[in-house]
Amino acid sequence: MESDQGKLFIGGISWETTEEQLRDYFQRYGEIAETMIMKDRNTGRARGFGFVSFADPSAADMAVAEKHTINGRLVEAKKAVPRDEQQTIPRSSISSGGQSPGGGQGRTKKIFVGGLASTVTEEEFRGYFEQFGTISDAVVMYDHTTQRPRGFGFITFDSEDSVEAVLMKSFHELKDKMVEVKRAVPR
Repeated sequence: MESDQGKLFIGGISWETTEEQLRDYFQRYGEIAETMIMKDRNTGRARGFGFVSFADPSAADMAVAEKHTINGRLVEAKKAVPRDEQQTIPRSSISSGGQSPGGGQGRTKKIFVGGLASTVTEEEFRGYFEQFGTISDAVVMYDHTTQRPRGFGFITFDSEDSVEAVLMKSFHELKDKMVEVKRAVPR
């Protein structure tokens, strides 16, 4: 796809969800150009997140505005950030406080970690990221109903510099699985 304007990141999907089910669910918002569920390279198992690309970007805007439950799980839909833009925060999400030293980097102490293995404990999660700095909070997100991990979590560091260190690369290996890290954008 040439433009990522209509592309959404879908997080917290169940391991059983198929690309067809994603397409069936999201086509109520408009024509779907592509659906993709990310799978573990070694096991072929779903990683708990994927992408939906709409032919018309306005359909993506409508989808982001609502809550979604697929296969009994509340999933997160948000605009996908193209790889080449991942290191900078879009102008629209920088706070009006103007706290953006370093060329619009949008400083924060919190990161989003996606694609977590279902077996990762909070201790292992925290343990891996402690190499980048002191952690004030580490949360693996669980489904309220099933108590199963949702495949993502958040780390809050004591220092913004720790976030910069983590973000030197977009992907990290945690328990033999590649996980994606991004700045957590306040809702």
